[in-house]
Amino acid sequence: MPASSEPPSASSSEPSFEPRGSSLRHALVVTTSDRVDGGLAQRAREAAESVGVPYVERHHKLPLKKLLTDMADALIVFESSAVSLVDAQGALRFSPGLAHLRVKQLDAGVPEDMLLRIAELREGERVLDCTLGLGADAQVAARLVGPSGRVTALEKSPALYLLVHHGLAGLPRHPAACAVEVMHADAAEALRALPEGAFDVVLFDPMFERERKSSVAFETLRRHADYSPLTRATVEEARRVARRAVVIKGSRYSQDFKKLGITPEPARPNATVLWARLPGSGLRFR
Repeated sequence: MPASSEPPSASSSEPSFEPRGSSLRHALVVTTSDRVDGGLAQRAREAAESVGVPYVERHHKLPLKKLLTDMADALIVFESSAVSLVDAQGALRFSPGLAHLRVKQLDAGVPEDMLLRIAELREGERVLDCTLGLGADAQVAARLVGPSGRVTALEKSPALYLLVHHGLAGLPRHPAACAVEVMHADAAEALRALPEGAFDVVLFDPMFERERKSSVAFETLRRHADYSPLTRATVEEARRVARRAVVIKGSRYSQDFKKLGITPEPARPNATVLWARLPGSGLRFR
């Protein structure tokens, strides 16, 4: 946490936090449940350091509501078996979400998942998910490429990165899936640094331009997501990095595809989400 103008008393055993109205209010703070052991506190402290945000030690006299009132716009809360994102409008505890149902369908031999149909992911392939979000597509991709494959997922928002990175780490590994490697990174910058053909498939699911009614989880995602628009330059970098294909998901109600000069795949008249597929470079990095 940034130092205050006056040093704290050396005899004080209470965790400090800035009073309401302080210029040191933070967009995000990491803390723990009030039932905490040394190992959990260390995990939370290291998580905060990884994205450069403050860590605040909890005790039963320091409620989350007071932290939100006096110090932070949002909290990442580490618990013994869960991770949550908390703000003044509600709380979201990480869960596999719809990815769990999608993976169960794949396990049952039902090949109807749109990610499979559009990206045609294969065993052993390397996938770069440039917009992790709540991690659904990354989890499905990990199941599709299998233990011999590789899925790397990027997330620019520090709140969503911490929630999903540590949430996924707490899930049991599906025996037919690879691990998802989550990185806190800006996709446009990361793509520019990668060699040609570094991945087989690159995925994008940017935030929809037009807001629509959605689940509580997605509303929380909206409040903390990065809204940087997908640009033609970034798409071209993705095509350079992708050996086989670039897959982009977008809303029927936005102008995203039109602005990018991309024609989505044919879809049902009532489909609210559209998909597009572009060819990659055809090169494989060795």
